[in-house]
This record gives sequence, structure tokens and C-alpha cells, in this order.
Amino acid sequence: MSAAVPTALKRAVLTAFLILAAVIGLPAPASAGTVSTYPEFPYPATDYHEPQRGQFHFSARSGWMNDVNAPLYYRGTYHLFFQHNPHGLGWDTMHWGHATSTDLTHWTQKPIALEPGVHPGDLWSGAGVVDTANVTGLKSGDDDPIVVFTGTNGVSMAYSTDGAKTFTSFDNGRKLVTMPGTSRDPKVLWHEPTKRWVMVVWSDAGGNGVNIYTSTNLIDWTLRSRYAANWLFECPDMFQLPLNGNDADKRWVLTDASGEYVVGGFDGTAFSTTWTGPQVMDHGRNSADGTFYAGLVFANMPDNRVVQMAWQPGNRGGTWTGNASIPAQLGLRTLPAGIRVTRFPVAEVSALRTGTRTWTSRTVTADPATDPLTGVSADTYELEATFEVSTATATRFGFRLHTRPDGSYDRALSYDRASQTLDGKPLPTVNGSIKLRLLVDRGQLEIFGNDGTFSWTYNVAFDSTPTSQGIRLFAENGSVRLTTLRLHQINSTWGAGESTLDSNLAGPWRAAGGTWTDTAGGKRGSSTGDGFYLNSQTAGDASYEGDVRLDTATAAGLTFRASADGTAHYTANIDASGLVKLWRPGRDIAVYPTPIERQRTYHLKVTTTGGRIRVYLDHGPVPVIDATDTAYATGRFGANVFAGAANVQNLYSGAIGFVTTVNSRWYPVGGGWTVPGTGVRGQSSGDAFLLSDQVGTDFSYSGDLRVETGVAAALTFRANTDATEHYTANIDTGGVVKLWRPGRVIAEHRTTIRAGRTYHLRVVATGSSLRVYLDGGATPVIDTTDTAYPSGRFGVNVFEGSGVIQNVAVS
Repeated sequence: MSAAVPTALKRAVLTAFLILAAVIGLPAPASAGTVSTYPEFPYPATDYHEPQRGQFHFSARSGWMNDVNAPLYYRGTYHLFFQHNPHGLGWDTMHWGHATSTDLTHWTQKPIALEPGVHPGDLWSGAGVVDTANVTGLKSGDDDPIVVFTGTNGVSMAYSTDGAKTFTSFDNGRKLVTMPGTSRDPKVLWHEPTKRWVMVVWSDAGGNGVNIYTSTNLIDWTLRSRYAANWLFECPDMFQLPLNGNDADKRWVLTDASGEYVVGGFDGTAFSTTWTGPQVMDHGRNSADGTFYAGLVFANMPDNRVVQMAWQPGNRGGTWTGNASIPAQLGLRTLPAGIRVTRFPVAEVSALRTGTRTWTSRTVTADPATDPLTGVSADTYELEATFEVSTATATRFGFRLHTRPDGSYDRALSYDRASQTLDGKPLPTVNGSIKLRLLVDRGQLEIFGNDGTFSWTYNVAFDSTPTSQGIRLFAENGSVRLTTLRLHQINSTWGAGESTLDSNLAGPWRAAGGTWTDTAGGKRGSSTGDGFYLNSQTAGDASYEGDVRLDTATAAGLTFRASADGTAHYTANIDASGLVKLWRPGRDIAVYPTPIERQRTYHLKVTTTGGRIRVYLDHGPVPVIDATDTAYATGRFGANVFAGAANVQNLYSGAIGFVTTVNSRWYPVGGGWTVPGTGVRGQSSGDAFLLSDQVGTDFSYSGDLRVETGVAAALTFRANTDATEHYTANIDTGGVVKLWRPGRVIAEHRTTIRAGRTYHLRVVATGSSLRVYLDGGATPVIDTTDTAYPSGRFGVNVFEGSGVIQNVAVS
């Protein structure tokens, strides 16, 4: 369900959901945030153990989830976006939620990717790609542009140049494609033979079907054809699969939201098929109020697999609605009934098994004594079973899941030998046998048969109390031979990643004292004494840095060379008594007196070489502490809080950091300033400055500027200590390079300025002469004079949004 309600059916479905939400207390829809509060986070805390909450199926921490959007792979990370209402349990105010995984099974929800009011237009379902060739020209820095497409009754584009941490609307949400009728759900893919991008968009102009467009740059699109089919309703997907594993014989598959599909050919402009009607790839209830809907395959996969995730509408709890299916690898096989799409759990699912019990060569009858699962219980698990049907005499056999001592159960699966059906769904034998693979979660049941030729995605409200976790294997009116049976325990996959703490440290983080929770700005630690948040990654000689803010805490800082429990460590902290301190258990190694303010973010950096430890504060070129201690040679990275609450963010080892030749410490005047691994990031609802102690009169001053969201990023110079006086040269997404001072715009140069792109500004100040150069140009874009301020401090600036500034140099 990707849109408001274009049909009476969808109106009825959504009305039912909203009535349900009202009954259980749906909060009033919240208005969109502003750029200064984007992204919305954190969500309410959860341990992911609520009743019916999937333990290895993804669901949003809170709020409503529907269609899978833009699943893609980028540099070691899988990204899952999804239609999301974070403000209530019903469909409303569509955002793009975002989750990441490094293995397709352990998902971590990230802040909102696309937010109404911040990103213009209807943010309904769509797809995404990685622009590895930079055909958009949007690349800025090291990251390839990640481009997503969304919108209704026309297609808009948004893009990220920081690895999907933030997204910018292209050209203020301008429609790249429009078409007659109701339209939505763009799917974009690369067509190698024609070296073009292809967009497939659902439209009801003249009936159901898809319009097919092509582009060389992902921005300018040409209509090539239309494929019309009455069955093809919303959320199209199109992809290639090798027939029977033969890469020399690849066929194209076109699907809709219900998992209906046809197989045919695609020449780069038009899809064609000889099929007269579709097949369905999953036996679940294929509707927006069912159990399988709006599946999409991942883009940019590193291993050429075609992997699909879908929305399971039927799962809900007290704080969330909807979940995603497990990732399934798709194939294409020739079966007795014809060519069919196959679905089977990705191989990564097998790595979730934490314990296995195996039974072989058993004959099961109506006698409970023949059931190998008698006395076995489990909550979340996987069953693999092979049955010899050709020798069976039982009329029916199967499993009863989540049984209780009184014989009742939550779900039964029954195979009818005569009709060769599983609960009425066709599952013919192969060489006289059937294979079943069941994935049983707290609110989800996924059934696969005969190595993926059978798929059934289902929602079941399993009762997970200890007395309701029995499993039974049954046979009726005869016997069946069980060739093999395996029961794999699967534990929770939650808690493996960090939602808001930015870090390049690969290992998982674990608390060693205190309470550590997500905040919009990183990780908040709270403790009555010392509390540590430690990463599994260790090092001896290293550089380590991060942003630290005291809220109510006495002290907080960076911990390094620590033991797993934090009893041994070095910590460099800021202390509210007015100190930067380097200490280890039992010894204060060195202190540096300096004023420390609560609610202000400080940047600490530590470098270690053998026993030498140096601590730098706020980008100063000289360490404020330079000491020697040999107690600990190696250990874990982490963070520390003492006696209260504090916030830490951007914990990086060996990162580029903020590169500058300005020879002094820096301090903020308004806004929030952090270091996201490279450069400094400022965020503010108005003007905010980061100023240095270095003063200049005549000079050349330069830097790389990027607006992430909002209006402007800038170089500031000849400023006084509180920035009430200054000159500032900025890039403004309104389409201007501007030189200004308080109360006066001195000069402007009109040019296109795009959020997400890095621009290089250089200012040459000689007396009253002020010249501004853009992107290495030999001729200044601004050449003017002003006599207000003959000298002052160097700094940087952001206005109404967030921006990143790097490579700031003065000469």
C-alpha cells in the first residue's frame, strides 16, 4: 500500500486500520519537523521483546510500517527504507524510515531518511540505486550518490552524498516525470545492454499498467513504452533471473504489489511476454491488509543475487504495526507446471542458528510416542523436514506449532497426501518426497517447500509464554516416514548495531556500567558513578577522537586501551570543575585547567604511541596534555560518563577529522558543532558560528563547504569574539554566493548551489578590498570593498540547516 487511497478497496482497508488505531489510542498526527530538528529521533525505547514482536524479522521501533522502499547495498552495508508513520499506529503522514544491516539479518533502525516538510511532496513508495559512475554529477567527496525516487502523480528524486546518513531533495522536489492518471511507485534499474537507466512506474491511465522510461543521467527521462495489464496493480518491480541457473539464458520478470508476475523479455525500451496471465510467487494473503505485499529486490548487490523483501501487514503490537519478511533469494526454474519464480531464505539466515537438534529415519503415526518432538519446546526457531510421501499411508501429516498441555495450539500445518497440498496450497512431491522449511517467529511464520518452489509468508499471533511453546509432529489415519528433521534455535537479532552513534569502529558496543540510550545527537550515558560504553575493537598505538557534551554529568570523555569490563582503561575527559583530565583507575595522570560549560559540545582527540599519550581539545594544534604512562599497552575503544548524564558522538579512530591550518583552538557561537569523521558539521535554526582564536588582517582564506539541509554554509573572517561583528562569504541554496556582514548584504553572485554538493570558496582580503573566488576560478565572483572591520578572527558559519566545512586554510 504505497499511496493515499486511489480505489474504494484501499479506502476501506485504510479506514479499517485507522479505526483500529483509534481504538488502541493512536496519537494525533504530528506536523513535520524543521530542518533544525531533522531527523526525527529518538523513537521510544524498546527492548524488542513485546508480544508478537518478531525476533528475527524487522519491524519499526514504533509507529506504522508499510511498503519496502529502495532496498540497496552500498559499501558493505544493506539499506532498507520503508513507508513509515512514526507518529501513530495507522497509515498517515508518510515518511521514509531507514534501517541498515551488514548481513541482511541483524537490522538497526536509523533516523528518518525522508520527512514531510523537510523534503517536499508526497513521500510515497519508490526505489533507489547507487550512482557509482556519478552520472548525476552530484558526487561530493568520497561517497557515491545514493539516489531514491518517490512521489505520487509524478516522480521526484532525492539523493545522499554521505552514505545515506542524510538525503536532499533534488531541485526542491521538482517532478522529473509526470503522466496521465494516477501514478506512483517508481522502480529504477540499470540495463547493461543499452547502457541506460530504466524507470518503471505504475499508472492507471487507461487501466492498470506501467510506463517505462529511460535515462542516461537519472535526471532527464524519456517515455519509451507502456505495458498494460489488468492484474498489474501498484508497486511494480522488474528484474532479470537466470533460468535454471544458466547465466546465458536470463529472463525478465515483471511483478506487482501482490507478488503476481509474468516472465518475458525486455529490450531496453519495452517489456513483452507470451504469458496470458500472471502467476503468484507467494501463497500468503497478497493484499494491503494481508501477509505479503509490495516486495522489492535489492539494488547494487555485490554478488549478483536477486534478493527480495516484502511487507507483512498483519503483524501488530501495542507500539508498532507491520513488519518486513525475511530476505529471500529469488530464482527461476522450469517445473512440470512451467517456468516459475522460486523464493528461498538467503544463506545468511542459517548463521542465526544458535543450537540444533537432529532426528533421522523415523516413522510417525497417530501414536504420540512416535513423535520425535514430544517434550520439545521453543519460542523462535527454524524447522527443516523431509517426508517420504510415496511410502506414506497417512491421509494427512504435519506440524502443530506453539502447542499447550491441553492439546490446543496456535497454528497447524497439514499436508494432504491425496491432493498433494499443504493447507490447500499445491505442493507436489519431488521424487516421492516433500521438503519443508519453517521459520517461526513471535508474530511471523514463513514456509518454504521443495527448495523454494513453494513460498507462504504468513502472520500468526503466537503465544510465547513458556507453557505455549510446544511443537508437535502428527500423522492421521496411517504413517509417514520422516527422512530427516532438524530444529534450529534462533535467538533475537536485535541490538547488534547503533542507531544514532556515528563511528567507524566495526565491533559491537556494550555497556559496562551505567545506562546508554539513543539520542538525536548520538549516545547518552547516565551513571551515578563511572559508566562505560565499550567497543569490541582494540588497539595499542592509535588516534581516537569524539564529541562530548556534559548535561548533568560531572565528567565524560573518551576511553581507550580498556579491558572488556572497564576495570582497566585510560580515559581523557572533560570535567565540569574546569579541567581536561587524563586518568586511569587509581591515578590522575595529568590535568589541564580550562573553563568547561555544560550543554556545549567539546571535541577531544587522543593519540597514543607506546607509553606517550597526547590529548587535544577543540582542534587545537598543540596537545593540552602530553604525558607518559605504561600501565596498559592495548585495549578497547569506548566512552565514559561520571556522576550524571552526558552525550557522546562521532567516535572515530584514524579518521581524517577536521583539517585546518588555522593555528588555534575553535569555539562555538550558537548552534551545534560536531565532527562527523571528516570536517566540522554545524546545525542551527538560524545563524551559528564556529570561531577560532586566530586573528587576521590581510590574508587568503579558503575552505570546502557543503550544505546538507537548509540554506547556507560559509567562511567567516574578521570577526569579534561573539560574532556580532564579522564578514561572511557563503554558498546559499537559494542560488547565490553572498558576501555579507551584520545588517548588510555587501555583494552577491547568482549561480546554482545544490545541497549535498561541495563547493570551494576562497576569500582574499587586502585592506578594504574583499574578493571571493568560487571552485578554483581565476576571476573572483565577488570583487568589492567594505571598511567596517579591518581585522578579526577566522571562523565558519551555517544558517537555517546543517552544513559541513573542511580543509579550512589561511595564508
